[in-house]
Amino acid sequence: MQDDDNSVFLNEMRGVKRIHTDRADTGKQRDDRQQIASRRQHAAILPATVKVDGLSDQFVIDVAAEDALYWARDGVQEAQMRKLKAGQISFEGSIDLHGMTVEKARQYLWEFFDEAARLEVRCVRVTHGKAARKDGRRPLIKSHVNTWLRQHQQVLGFTSCAPKHGGTGAVYVLLRRQMMDGRDE
Repeated sequence: MQDDDNSVFLNEMRGVKRIHTDRADTGKQRDDRQQIASRRQHAAILPATVKVDGLSDQFVIDVAAEDALYWARDGVQEAQMRKLKAGQISFEGSIDLHGMTVEKARQYLWEFFDEAARLEVRCVRVTHGKAARKDGRRPLIKSHVNTWLRQHQQVLGFTSCAPKHGGTGAVYVLLRRQMMDGRDE
């Protein structure tokens, strides 16, 4: 009986080529592991002296996704900050930094503040998101925005938004107005 089974099997397998690999071809192109490792390494390397228009990353204040943000420059009235926190100062512009890289967010934020200064805007909203990261670390853009706003000379203060405007995923930012030439006040 054993010989019969073997001969039937061998007869059925005639012309079949042996597979020399234990991996299935899924049709998906494989990523080059060396190339991925190289990209990750280059993305992680940022010179410690990199500054874009004064916004530094040498020290970043880590904040949690649900942390409420609040900061005021010396001399800013507490009553003004209470109004800002309550959403009683209407924002005249808004920027959304969701899904951006840190570098791109920094560039967009700086350009946004330049435009706000040119238009003499008093209050803006910056949406940074909460970004619950898969690796369990703190939100990247939120932490950087929290640090950058403290460094920017035009920023007088900021506070997390009311829930209807983004809650702890956004901040109201009180800006210093630049007095333009030829303006009577």
